[in-house]
Amino acid sequence: AAPFQGFVASARMRAGDTVKRGDILAELDDKDLKLERTRWESEYARLAQEKRKALAALDRTEAALVDAQIEQARAQLDLTLLKLERSRVTAPIDGVVVSGDWSQKLGAPVDQGTVMFEIAPAWSYRVHLRVDEGDMRHVAAGQPGRLLLAGRADATLPFEITRLTSVAAVEDGQNVFRVEATLAEGGA
Repeated sequence: AAPFQGFVASARMRAGDTVKRGDILAELDDKDLKLERTRWESEYARLAQEKRKALAALDRTEAALVDAQIEQARAQLDLTLLKLERSRVTAPIDGVVVSGDWSQKLGAPVDQGTVMFEIAPAWSYRVHLRVDEGDMRHVAAGQPGRLLLAGRADATLPFEITRLTSVAAVEDGQNVFRVEATLAEGGA
């Protein structure tokens, strides 16, 4: 997800790419953040100079006041440095990018929290099945099955049901339950 509101500066990865933890997926424009960093660094230096003057004049009240302002400037500088560090969106896990292509949207604005990429673990899969409510009595945890994918119509993949949910949803005018399964060994 986008760590803060900004603009997409570069996008290195897109759906289908394999990534390792820490790989840079995209970068947000950081020009404004670099200017803000410079601003807070100079404010910090100015306040440190004021504190030295207050101490030289033996004005403890002024020195204490400037100390508080220095702490505020330091906190703002730390926040800006953290945002600069986060301007690079990195992969949190090893896996495959399953959604997200910002390469055609360079310069596009993104809001904080906008999902930019979705990454799935490369070596494990979870299957989500939608089972009609009338068929739920025939389904149980641990039950094996075979999955036929549209993109791989020449072969079926073995799976095992791992979890049944007790909440129904309406899809295409039918009540269906979500059932989770995992692909069996050798099924990927």
